[in-house]
Amino acid sequence: MAAAQRTVIENCSIATVDADDTEYGHGHVVIAGNRIESLGAGRAPEGLENVVRRIDASGHLVTPGLVNTHHHFYQWITRGLATDHNLFNWLVALYPTWARIDEPMVYSAAQGSLAMMARGGVTTAMDHHYVFPKDSGDLSGAIIRAARETGVRFTLARGSMDRSEKDGGLPPDFAVETLEGALAATEATVKEHHDASFDSMTQVAVAPCSPFSVSTELLREGAELARRLGVRLHTHGSETVEEEQFCKELFGMGPTDYFESTGWLGEDVWMAHCVHMNDSDIAAFARTKTGVAHCPSSNARLAAGIARVPDMLAGGVPVGLGVDGTASNESGELHTELRNALLINRLGAHREAALNARQALRLGTYGGAQVLGRSAEIGSLEPGKLADLVLWKLDTLAHASIADPVTALVFGAAAPVTASFVNGRQIVEDNRLLHVDEDAIARSTRAEAQRLARIAAQG
Repeated sequence: MAAAQRTVIENCSIATVDADDTEYGHGHVVIAGNRIESLGAGRAPEGLENVVRRIDASGHLVTPGLVNTHHHFYQWITRGLATDHNLFNWLVALYPTWARIDEPMVYSAAQGSLAMMARGGVTTAMDHHYVFPKDSGDLSGAIIRAARETGVRFTLARGSMDRSEKDGGLPPDFAVETLEGALAATEATVKEHHDASFDSMTQVAVAPCSPFSVSTELLREGAELARRLGVRLHTHGSETVEEEQFCKELFGMGPTDYFESTGWLGEDVWMAHCVHMNDSDIAAFARTKTGVAHCPSSNARLAAGIARVPDMLAGGVPVGLGVDGTASNESGELHTELRNALLINRLGAHREAALNARQALRLGTYGGAQVLGRSAEIGSLEPGKLADLVLWKLDTLAHASIADPVTALVFGAAAPVTASFVNGRQIVEDNRLLHVDEDAIARSTRAEAQRLARIAAQG
């Protein structure tokens, strides 16, 4: 790092989210190239060479960048619909519209989803995309292109569906792929886009959609494909009581047992939601180190229930936070999920002892990195890790009277992001994105949402 260009951040509070939850009330961070070179109390060391920028971060808290572990970007252009539905009815209402998306729509929706997250402190995003209408274009390529332009680190969970209405599933018959087609397209996506290197900006996971939209064969062969290619596995699991009933009626067992029977528990797997988990289910996830993407706002929006996050954490289950698709979380922001995770979990059995502010911050940073298999690279501020970090402004009216900065960030209003760095490169300044045009994205997403609505109305 001796020849690397350095950025020095000083006079800030720091929450490292390392194994010891080390914090500094008045400290510094030195970025060299794309790595964190050093951090600690007080001012940065004297005599540093190649310092190209010094940031006086007085009044700020520096944390690791937020890591989003579950999303559906395409839903940005179907926000505000089916607002009073449970999950199954919501899916039935929206699948006919979603099945008519195309590449320009998906690209624009991905831009909107990524922009909203990035300007709110997300430095690593993921998208679970599973709707691939025939002749709709290169949807995976469009999503990855949008992530690259925004500047975030990114995991594409290449989804798939092959169980349609005629097979007892929920998607329309014209909205699914064949088993063979889904597997072949997923493998091609991995081979074209997945980068396994330490500082990778793009990774790909194998991600059949859910037990009620994919066949047992697609789950089983998808798991085999992922392990042959050396990538991670992602799906939805145990989201609603209706899903549990569906699995018992169709497979003769609950979701967790069904997933285990198809090879879908393991330290290379993470699942979205996991709301309806009994003690045995949580023990199975803990034993196998299967990860969970906790999506509190979406779970509330769809009346799915309260996930047993405190019990999962106590058992050693890796847990991160997810926005989920913006058709079930219209805000599209992850930093608000820190607060929502804490508050909603306190409505559960553990009440005020469910989560505290630092546990919520860990879910949104290191926990997310664990779930995505990248905790050696991101998720905490430590020398040698990648320089993905956020400067939260906490000296304004919204937060200035809260003495503890982590409490201010989690319990308080959504804090402005003065600067966000990904791989050592700044992508946000004063709450505005630096590398894409937010206003142009707003216009594009509105136009594509209107175009999709017209196409869907024509049937």
